Formats: sequence, structure tokens, C-alpha cells
Amino acid sequence: MKLVFAGTPEAAVPALDALIAAGRHEVAAVVTRPDAVAGRGRRLAASPVAQRAEAAGIEVLKPAKPRDEDFLARLREIAPDCCPVVAYGALLPKAALDVPARGWVNLHFSLLPAWRGAAPVQHAVMAGDEVTGASTFLIEQGLDSGPVYGVVTEEIRPTDTSGDLLGRLAVSGAGLLVATMDGIEDGRLSARPQPDDGVTLAPKITVEDAAVDWTAPALRVDRLVRGCTPAPGAWTLIGGERLKLGPVVLAPERTDLAPGELAVAKNAVHVGTGSHAVRLGDVQPQGKKRMPAADWSRGVQLPAGTVLGR
Repeated sequence: MKLVFAGTPEAAVPALDALIAAGRHEVAAVVTRPDAVAGRGRRLAASPVAQRAEAAGIEVLKPAKPRDEDFLARLREIAPDCCPVVAYGALLPKAALDVPARGWVNLHFSLLPAWRGAAPVQHAVMAGDEVTGASTFLIEQGLDSGPVYGVVTEEIRPTDTSGDLLGRLAVSGAGLLVATMDGIEDGRLSARPQPDDGVTLAPKITVEDAAVDWTAPALRVDRLVRGCTPAPGAWTLIGGERLKLGPVVLAPERTDLAPGELAVAKNAVHVGTGSHAVRLGDVQPQGKKRMPAADWSRGVQLPAGTVLGR
């Protein structure tokens, strides 16, 4: 089949690579988000998918909005049979959905109908799910509600961050997407409607959502921090300034600390929660580099009774 691949972030690159490497289908063009400011230099940079496509000599389309008429006209000229999508980052209008004869097929990083939305991996980790996966489905006008072609499952490990989990799903999902494209072309696959039961939503995680509530149980704090790592990054306040937090370690032996209360030892920093304490891992003070919590605590010389979240 002739394909136009749509995707933007690093997590979409394995799928593009897999389609190119499989060699069965022609990736005629790539659709991605426009160049965006990135890095410490705050310079415009092409998306990871755009960079990979350009390196492979594939035409790259960067519409400001996918309803732009110039983009739609070029899409019609290419006349793809199918458009695989991985984390493109923009809603597709009906005018675009109608172009490929076999539709737009999305690789979504959850076991649909669970975690429909922009942040399925983060929500799965934060909810404490033990198993998640990836699904391929035919895009409709609804939010991730189209019929499903296939799934792969993935165990969520006790120490997984959303970044760890997404990295594995990007690879296993890439294989699923190639198999889905093959099955659609062969006529072996037909999409099945999603069940009405089990629908959960996974809206984008904001910076405000990533603030740690130290009155919550330790397990919930642990899941929030891991789910928000690497983005948007969990945080708390100390002295009115934000302190970013890397993954923590549960410390059930410490039940003597009030929520948010710090206990500083030579090589460890513990914080009280609504149940037992957690031990801080890496932290990043405002305007500074990430460092081990013990190094940070020695540098700032925290007074006794310091409480996070204020």
C-alpha cells in the first residue's frame, strides 16, 4: 500500500522506522507538527519524526492545521491507500479522514477502551495498572473510539516511569502497526467495535496536575511521581520555590513523619506522606541542575522541621 505516516514525537519514530524497514509498503510522505522551539537555546527544531523522514529522503508535510487547504490538496495528490498515525498531536478533520481509501489507522498506547486521550501511559502508571498495551484502531470523529484492529500487551513494572513504559510500548507497538498494515492489505484483518464497558479517559497531564500532595498515601505519591516522569515532571514547594522530583522509594519503616515533613540523614532524605515515608531520589531545585537529594540537602542546609509543599 501507499502510506502517508503521521506522527511527531520520539515515541513515533520506532513505528516509522519499522514501516520503512519492512519494505512492503511505500511511505510516500510524512505528516508532522510544525517546527517548534526546543532546547536551552530555544531555537526552532524539526520534530523527531520530521528529522527521521528527512534523513530517509521522505517528503515531509508540516501543516499549521490539518484542515489547511494546501495540505489537503497535497494529500489528495499523493492519494495514499492508508495513513498510519502515531502521536501526531492534532485532530484530523473529516476532509482529511476521507482521503485514504482504507482510512487513518492510529497506534494508541493503551488497551482500548481504557485510557482514551492524550496521556494514556501516564494515567496507566498513576492509576497503578499492572498491565497495559497498545492498540491499532480506525480513526473516527470520536475520541479514540474507533473499531480496533489489534492489540499487544505490556506489563507495568513496579518501578516503571511513564518514560520507561512508553519506550517499550513504542517498540512493541511498532511491530503491531506493521502487522496491522499487512493485515489490512491482505484482507485478513477487520476492525471490531470497542466494548461500551471499561471506558476510561486520559486527558493531558498539566504542570498543576503534577504537584505532589503529601497528605496522600505513599503509594499514590510514588505513582504520581513515576507517572509524571519525564514529563511534565512532578514537583513540590520548598520555601515558596518549586523543587522537581525524580522517582521516590517507598520507606514503610518510617512512620514517624508528618505529611511533607523532611528527615535528613547523611545519605538519605525522607519525606512523610499520608501513610508512611518515601525516600527522595533525584531532585532539581529551581534554576539548577538535577542532583541526588542527599547532595541537595547538604547544599541548602535544611533546618529541622522543614515541610515540603509550602
